[in-house]
Amino acid sequence: MAILKVAVLGNPILRVPAEPVKNIQAPEIQRLIDDMIETMREYRGVGLAAPQVHRSLQIAVVEAEENPGAAGGSSRPLTVLINPRILPVTERMEEDWEGCLSVPDLRGRVSRYGEIEVQAQDRRGRPLNLRAGDFFARVIQHEHDHLIGTLFLDRMKSFDTLTYPAEYARYWARPEDEG
Repeated sequence: MAILKVAVLGNPILRVPAEPVKNIQAPEIQRLIDDMIETMREYRGVGLAAPQVHRSLQIAVVEAEENPGAAGGSSRPLTVLINPRILPVTERMEEDWEGCLSVPDLRGRVSRYGEIEVQAQDRRGRPLNLRAGDFFARVIQHEHDHLIGTLFLDRMKSFDTLTYPAEYARYWARPEDEG
């Protein structure tokens, strides 16, 4: 396995819709998935999409808590999503903070659906259908955006909350965010 180079804001690959994966079982696809997982963990991310590592393919890996910082927050297992489709379960939108490995050192508030249904294939090519809520749903939507050439900055209603991590900690962070 290898740590991959992450594409950052300005790299054209981040703005191009990714291609569907046709041969999920191909050794190079399986190796890419393993490398993406290792890269996400190395940079302490909670998700990573293939375009972020210079591969225009519809693959995302997610490893996030259902509700971080809250009492009773539950961990979700590592989830590999290939050729995903996202369907909102509710019209309820929730605004919260996001950052991105491809937009280093910036955070901002983004509105996302509070609950979604995901239809995808897993890393073995089997159908994967799941419901996600809260932070887990936010991360999946963020990674799905990478697959369609969209960044969290594009989803911000206003840049009033766009901030560097030190300023976020100083002016914006809630006590439960610090844990």
